[in-house]
Amino acid sequence: MITVSNQEGDTIRQTQVRSEPSNMQFFLMKMDDRTSAAESMISVVLGKKTLFFLNLNEPDNPADLEFQQDFGNIVCYNWYGDGRIMIGFSCGHFVVISTHTGELGQEIFQARNHKDNLTSIAVSQTLNKVATCGDNCIKIQDLVDLKDMYVILNLDEENKGLGTLSWTDDGQLLALSTQRGSLHVFLTKLPILGDACSTRIAYLTSLLEVTVANPVEGELPITVSVDVEPNFVAVGLYHLAVGMNNRAWFYVLGENAVKKLKDMEYLGTVASICLHSDYAAALFEGKVQLHLIESEILDAQEERETRLFPAVDDKCRILCHALTSDFLIYGTDTGVVQYFYIEDWQFVNDYRHPVSVKKIFPDPNGTRLVFIDEKSDGFVYCPVNDATYEIPDFSPTIKGVLWENWPMDKGVFIAYDDDKVYTYVFHKDTIQGAKVILAGSTKVPFAHKPLLLYNGELTCQTQSGKVNNIYLSTHGFLSNLKDTGPDELRPMLAQNLMLKRFSDAWEMCRILNDEAAWNELARACLHHMEVEFAIRVYRRIGNVGIVMSLEQIKGIEDYNLLAGHLAMFTNDYNLAQDLYLASSCPIAALEMRRDLQHWDSALQLAKHLAPDQIPFISKEYAIQLEFAGDYVNALAHYEKGITGDNKEHDEACLAGVAQMSIRMGDIRRGVNQALKHPSRVLKRDCGAILENMKQFSEAAQLYEKGLYYDKAASVYIRSKNWAKVGDLLPHVSSPKIHLQYAKAKEADGRYKEAVVAYENAKQWQSVIRIYLDHLNNPEKAVNIVRETQSLDGAKMVARFFLQLGDYGSAIQFLVMSKCNNEAFTLAQQHNKMEIYADIIGSEDTTNEDYQSIALYFEGEKRYLQAGKFFLLCGQYSRALKHFLKCPSSEDNVAIEMAIETVGQAKDELLTNQLIDHLLGENDGMPKDAKYLFRLYMALKQYREAAQTAIIIAREEQSAGNYRNAHDVLFSMYAELKSQKIKIPSEMATNLMILHSYILVKIHVKNGDHMKGARMLIRVANNISKFPSHIVPILTSTVIECHRAGLKNSAFSFAAMLMRPEYRSKIDAKYKKKIEGMVRRPDISEIEEATTPCPFCKFLLPECELLCPGCKNSIPYCIATGRHMLKDDWTVCPHCDFPALYSELKIMLNTESTCPMCSERLNAAQLKKISDCTQYLRTEEEL
Repeated sequence: MITVSNQEGDTIRQTQVRSEPSNMQFFLMKMDDRTSAAESMISVVLGKKTLFFLNLNEPDNPADLEFQQDFGNIVCYNWYGDGRIMIGFSCGHFVVISTHTGELGQEIFQARNHKDNLTSIAVSQTLNKVATCGDNCIKIQDLVDLKDMYVILNLDEENKGLGTLSWTDDGQLLALSTQRGSLHVFLTKLPILGDACSTRIAYLTSLLEVTVANPVEGELPITVSVDVEPNFVAVGLYHLAVGMNNRAWFYVLGENAVKKLKDMEYLGTVASICLHSDYAAALFEGKVQLHLIESEILDAQEERETRLFPAVDDKCRILCHALTSDFLIYGTDTGVVQYFYIEDWQFVNDYRHPVSVKKIFPDPNGTRLVFIDEKSDGFVYCPVNDATYEIPDFSPTIKGVLWENWPMDKGVFIAYDDDKVYTYVFHKDTIQGAKVILAGSTKVPFAHKPLLLYNGELTCQTQSGKVNNIYLSTHGFLSNLKDTGPDELRPMLAQNLMLKRFSDAWEMCRILNDEAAWNELARACLHHMEVEFAIRVYRRIGNVGIVMSLEQIKGIEDYNLLAGHLAMFTNDYNLAQDLYLASSCPIAALEMRRDLQHWDSALQLAKHLAPDQIPFISKEYAIQLEFAGDYVNALAHYEKGITGDNKEHDEACLAGVAQMSIRMGDIRRGVNQALKHPSRVLKRDCGAILENMKQFSEAAQLYEKGLYYDKAASVYIRSKNWAKVGDLLPHVSSPKIHLQYAKAKEADGRYKEAVVAYENAKQWQSVIRIYLDHLNNPEKAVNIVRETQSLDGAKMVARFFLQLGDYGSAIQFLVMSKCNNEAFTLAQQHNKMEIYADIIGSEDTTNEDYQSIALYFEGEKRYLQAGKFFLLCGQYSRALKHFLKCPSSEDNVAIEMAIETVGQAKDELLTNQLIDHLLGENDGMPKDAKYLFRLYMALKQYREAAQTAIIIAREEQSAGNYRNAHDVLFSMYAELKSQKIKIPSEMATNLMILHSYILVKIHVKNGDHMKGARMLIRVANNISKFPSHIVPILTSTVIECHRAGLKNSAFSFAAMLMRPEYRSKIDAKYKKKIEGMVRRPDISEIEEATTPCPFCKFLLPECELLCPGCKNSIPYCIATGRHMLKDDWTVCPHCDFPALYSELKIMLNTESTCPMCSERLNAAQLKKISDCTQYLRTEEEL
């Protein structure tokens, strides 16, 4: 039976159970996750096998749970957490089940913790641990993860079995009773007692043991056994202190051993103690006692051995204290922070806070101090300048503060509570002044107390008497960066910048290689006033402008002035102004505002800093206001800007006054001001304003005064003031204005004035119309049409001539106006087709137009004209047919046109047809060979043309037309050369002989008989090529050779003349002389000079063109006929034929044309060629 009674003993419930109950427990169980309501439950073990549950609110619905038989009997059970039960069984099993509604009896965990038996279970909610005992051991597990075995404690001496387990409420002690009658108590967690001085730490590792270590220096830990379980621990540079209540024991720390120094009693229970090198300071009952640790050794003066704070007359209680190498620092309940300088044994600084100071934490040097007041607010205090800075986002649960001991991170400190560590940075020098920022937070494991911070690594003491190192999340960049991606590097860069680790940030930017990252680093440098490093960064990213600016300011010693410049560079202009004003150069604030065009601010600053600059700033401000449309204030500032002694500036202000006055409606003032002003531009601008305001009279007046005649005339036209427009027209250049004026004059019937205006406006159609319709001057109209090529004008002129019956002129102007059909019809009607054909041949005409003309001439049987127009429209067959039909009177022209037709057609049938005609196949009358030559040239059949040219030249030569023969061969030679076709040797030889003959006349005329004689010898040796003039040529050869002293040559050719076939033909005046030469021969001869071959340098006579050494044909000089020399080479710039530079230059003193191509040539056009290889190669190829 289970009976439930109230406090008075009255029975509330009775429930019958089926077997003997035991181990009854009450428990409040939450019934629904959606509500916070809980109901009272009773649990009880029935018959050691079943667990019975009774809900007191529903007693009629009890529940029971049965378990597996092999688990054995239920030994014990414990409720814990949110409705969970942990049950232990005699066979060593323990099971965790849920009792939630709908989950009753659901197994959460099951394990056999002990092999043979389990005697007890104990749960510590404080430690979040469960302990089970059995088989002579205790096993402790974590409730969060029951699979995690925390520790196993073996009790081998307890051979009679274990009893019951129990935790203390705080979880520090675990007690176990045994069947042998003994009681075991285990310490499950140590009190967390520890201290640090510089990088040395001391911490409790057991109740009677303290470990001293220096993890930064790498010293081996030293274990110190103490006499009592301490309440406080302190460590200094050379000493350790532990103690409880009012006593403290001091130890000297050696390199490898620890020596107990002394123990000391204080006047009250010690709350905390601080040590440094020589002194200790103990806080007890609102007082601090400062004393030497080793007074006997130091032989100190008695008054410096110890001192009690505060003084007797100081009515305050000390709540916290700290000791550095130089200072004792303490905070009181009255809010005073006192600095006591140990060296001088006196107070050197005090700071008064509005409320009491609970805790203080100085940095290793004592130059900065974090204190926490009774409101749990945190502050950084700097005794150097007596300034305090509130710590942002300071948690009210903060337990303590540690400063960074790494020398490079002097301003970094952490504040910690039970769950997190908050990293702060005190930035002493920024453009915004000194400030504290929160850099980030780091989650710390449970029951970890921070002891030491060094380079982002936090050394923490744990409940187990050990230390554990964790890295702050704000120092994640200290890990290896090689495999870190850009997305991870960017937050790390931000961490570096917050911690002012610019060298590390530089490396990260180098890895990122991102312009945005470099700019972020550069801005951070400016913010922290690291000018040199900022220059380095900006130089790296190529920002030349800011590098130069920073170079100029880096030497400034005035803090505020330098910070002002840097704030300006970061675009924080208000801050920059405040800093400039606080500096030794406040005028810089005004200069900055002027540069930024912040005129309103600049004016305010100028009133106090530079009143003489107000007019100039007012003018600039007025310009800005004018641009923004604030004309009222713009006018006021323009007026303020007038100085009276700065002409250029005042003129600008007066111009502004004039414009603003007009815009404000004060037109008279504005116009008068503009008229008096010397600026043309002002008159134009004011005129434009007035024109928009429809004040045409004043606008035109200003335009005219400013010499803007086009604008003035335009405004006068708008106001219909034609008289004024007429006065201005000579100065007007705008066609539009001339056109408007012309239309007005034409409407008034003043045509002469109108036509002049139309001409100025380039309105030629109107000019032609007036000349024809009103001034009856067709000649002028015709001239204008011819000059301007106006299509509409041409139509008007054509109509005019048509009315007069002048059909030829009408056709001409119809064609000019592109009315070809009308012109053709008119020509057809009035038999003026020849006129039409002549006109249309020079115009842009279609094939249809040409065909129409051709058909007309075909009908008239005028074959030449018909063929010409069939050729123009591309009907080559019909064109050739008509050309070949032409009468003999038109034969030459017709054949030339036929050749042109075949050349354009490139049709083999038409070509053969024309060749047959030229050879006389059709009419038995062969035509001149020159036509065949021209045909081949037109067809680009150059080899055939060359052969024909040789034939023609031969005929011309036979007829004695040597210049014609020369020109035919030369033109063919040049054409073949341009087409890169090999020159026939016969053509080249004939051209050389004919050219030699032509050179004779030039040299003889110039009196150079030797050159003339040499060329005549060459011609005479080829006399068969000159059949019409054999005797005259031989006669000239004899005479010139005789004159040149070539007597033997003269005798040879004289003997040739004595032949019977020539003798009778000798000119009578030379006959006797020649006969005398033959009768009395003189065989003396001037030997011909020798010069080197340009190919092989073989010396041969200068007129010899075939080298016996290399067998090459040597190019000849077109000026002398001699062979060319390598070092005296030039070419005619027109025909590219070679010549001896020196000889051709001499010839051009008397001649003005090239002897080969007859093109005009002067000595200045000649260029001496140093490398003639290409010409020699060309000759070889030819």
